[in-house]
Amino acid sequence: MSKLHLVMGGRVSDPRTTDFDDLNAIEFVGVFPDYASAEKAWRGAAQRTVDDAEMKYVIVHLHRLLDPEQDAPPADA
Repeated sequence: MSKLHLVMGGRVSDPRTTDFDDLNAIEFVGVFPDYASAEKAWRGAAQRTVDDAEMKYVIVHLHRLLDPEQDAPPADA
C-alpha cells in the first residue's frame, strides 16, 4: 500500500489550530503517493497565501488513517 498524503487548506480563525471556519470552502490541493511530493504541493499552496495569516494548508497522512498499524512501533518496543 502506498503512503497516501492529502494536502488541503482553508481559512482558520486561529492560525495555531486546524479549526477550519467553513468546511464547504476547504481547498483540496490533491492526494500524493509520498511525503516529498505532498510537501512540494503544500509549499506551493502555502506560498500563494503567505500574506494571509488566516489561510492554512496541512498535510494529512491518509495512510495512517487507513491502516493505523502500518507505522506503529512493535508492541514489545
